Amino acid sequence: MAILEVEKISKSFGALKAVNEVSFSVEQGHIYGLLGPNGAGKTTAIRMIMNILIPDAGRIALFGQNMNDRLKNKIGYLPEERGVYPKMKVLDLLVFMGELHGLSAKSAAEEAGVWLERFELSSRAENKVEELSKGNQQKLQFISTIIHNPELIILDEPFSGLDPVNVNVLREIMLNIKEQGKAIIFSTHVMEAAEKLCDEILMINNGLKVLDGPLTDIQNRHGKNSFHLEYRGNGEALKQLSGVRRLNDFGNYAEIQLQDGVSANAFLKQIVDQVEIIGLQTRKSSLNEIFIELAGGGNDHE
Repeated sequence: MAILEVEKISKSFGALKAVNEVSFSVEQGHIYGLLGPNGAGKTTAIRMIMNILIPDAGRIALFGQNMNDRLKNKIGYLPEERGVYPKMKVLDLLVFMGELHGLSAKSAAEEAGVWLERFELSSRAENKVEELSKGNQQKLQFISTIIHNPELIILDEPFSGLDPVNVNVLREIMLNIKEQGKAIIFSTHVMEAAEKLCDEILMINNGLKVLDGPLTDIQNRHGKNSFHLEYRGNGEALKQLSGVRRLNDFGNYAEIQLQDGVSANAFLKQIVDQVEIIGLQTRKSSLNEIFIELAGGGNDHE
């Protein structure tokens, strides 16, 4: 069942077409990736879903109804621009946020206790929010997003500001929420994170849909013969290799896409002569490679 249906929504700010006739739907029990570079239109699309911005055209339906403020208690929204009440105590803030979404004070306090324990923040319940580190404030904001047990959770760059340990905690919680049959919209410009979590994705660039659909279908449809290479040595040498369709070099790691018809064995012989191989994996193109191919032009080695 589709929890959310978005049909040809558009939004302009003056001459800027921030979102241009974008459509998609989000199913129960799925994590849906809303992907694209900064400025692509992701946040504008989310603000229209949340009824913060009104679309110039198009339709948004939640649970089969036209989106309206009465439905917001069924949504948990973590915006990219974080905001907390710094003078409030941690527990008081969470109870307040729970009450705003229809919980009783008692129920909100019980839910807050469970989540503070989960994020190892129980000892900070009586601290003022401003006394927390930025990472702990980020965890607090996530708790406030889901404290009312929403059916649809919208997370705009949720891993920003978190250390690797807490990224893993948040990732595990997202998967648990999915297993409960809830739906998650996960907006990010970090393709690798989406590749590990999402069931379906929508890629947008300059306000336009680049592609959408199930992740595996997209990778099968657009994926090319690629190597992911960990190496030591001069990365400039990789740019001179023959048979390369695209090269994304990150210094000691490179994603290499071969031209059609190029022999993998012949190409490997070239690599051995140029750099010291630490690790090598053959695989379909990553989401990052697919996005660059579809939205970033087709120039080799860029």
